[in-house]
Amino acid sequence: MTSTQESYDLAILGSGSTAFAAAVRATELGKSVVMTEDRTLGGTCLNRGCLPSKNLIGAAHIVYTSAHPRYAGLQATPMTFNLPALVEQKDELIRTYRQQHYASLLAHDGMPGPRVVYGHAALVDPHTVEVQAADGSLRHLKGEQILIATGSSPSIPTLAGLAETPYLTSDLLSSREDMGSDELPDTLLIAGGGYIALELGQMFSRFGAQVTLLAPSERILKDYEPEISQALTSILRQERIQVVTGVQVQQVSGDSERVQVAALVRGARRRFQANKLLLATGRRPNTSGIGLERVGVRLDAQGAVEVDRSLRTSVPHIWAAGDVIGHEVGSQMATPVGAQQGGIAASNALADAGQVVDLMVIPRAVFTDPPLGVVGLTEAQAQARGLESESSTVSMDVVPRASIIHDTRGLIKMVLERESRRVLGVSMLGVSAEEVINEAAMALRFHATVDDFINLIHVYPTMAEALKIVAISFSRDVSNLSCCAS
Repeated sequence: MTSTQESYDLAILGSGSTAFAAAVRATELGKSVVMTEDRTLGGTCLNRGCLPSKNLIGAAHIVYTSAHPRYAGLQATPMTFNLPALVEQKDELIRTYRQQHYASLLAHDGMPGPRVVYGHAALVDPHTVEVQAADGSLRHLKGEQILIATGSSPSIPTLAGLAETPYLTSDLLSSREDMGSDELPDTLLIAGGGYIALELGQMFSRFGAQVTLLAPSERILKDYEPEISQALTSILRQERIQVVTGVQVQQVSGDSERVQVAALVRGARRRFQANKLLLATGRRPNTSGIGLERVGVRLDAQGAVEVDRSLRTSVPHIWAAGDVIGHEVGSQMATPVGAQQGGIAASNALADAGQVVDLMVIPRAVFTDPPLGVVGLTEAQAQARGLESESSTVSMDVVPRASIIHDTRGLIKMVLERESRRVLGVSMLGVSAEEVINEAAMALRFHATVDDFINLIHVYPTMAEALKIVAISFSRDVSNLSCCAS
């Protein structure tokens, strides 16, 4: 077995968005940097998460709207499609994006940049990462500073019969190598009630599968505003997606043709069956098998790497960022969060920048149709923090743009701190919510009040006017506003 040793200013475990942000920052600082990767360059978001799912969700939207036009005078024209061809264009998009935004940033043709070593990586001492390649060869990468940026993976529950039962994961990868993601099942069971379950459930349904969602909580999106959960449940059911809540899955069984799920639903025993089972039961930090315990890096109760607000671990020269830190210091598992943290970690490790993470304002989106955008606190979260708050909720049918385009599905809710009138949180379910929520996030970042939303002039007619209208609703009846929400 061959072995080589190399030295770098920064050695990074991982090559996803967090790792690349750190690597680029290290290169800007004139430092040498190496990343490791045991699968495919670019990590989960590029290869198995954000990019591929949003690409296929967009295709499913076209298929659905062709058969369900919203305008009188437009004839429904059901669209045929070729799923293997859709999967191939998705794969080509990923290959192109990987080359343009990841591979092209690596050292090449004499140009400086980060390097990548492929294979399974683990810390063998506080400064050394051992990488074992597929051919068994070993490389030892010495890092003056170390960054853990190994991301997360689908969380697989412990269920009777699961080890013997084929299933899909939220990465759209199969537990069995002979099952591909270009297969469209006639019927599909999805275990989960979070954003991944909803996005993929609606996508598969629009492609023609009969989908049943088995949500473990009493409502989908249990940590979101209850009005949002109820409205989205109604929308999904109108699309003939079966949404079952309060499901405790007890046992699974089946083969490549049919899967059965035995569960308790509010105390009653029920059985569900379908051609395929997709597990969308959350994600877990990738911290096992990489030598963290060996070098003294502490993990929290959920298996995430413990860090302080500078992203330093329990070992002073070892840092961690992105999904691998879970919810430490108020973090969230999201690509832009990890990318920001990667840059901060590299700056702190290599330039003693003294930067700390500020995670008070993190906009998030669920790419259902209509999409959901949220930022800040829900009403329940504000109350749990002891804040005196109030809220207002309005339907999308009072937003001119929504009526103009004949899509009034959804609602918007705003939460205020009662005394200061400062906006604490916004949740919007409706057309373009994933874009509109960025305006709300900017407002929260600068501590905007409800009057700031009211007094801001918006382009008419746009969905962003929903923010102004819900702000007005705290003091006026918005069902009788004149043009331009005045």
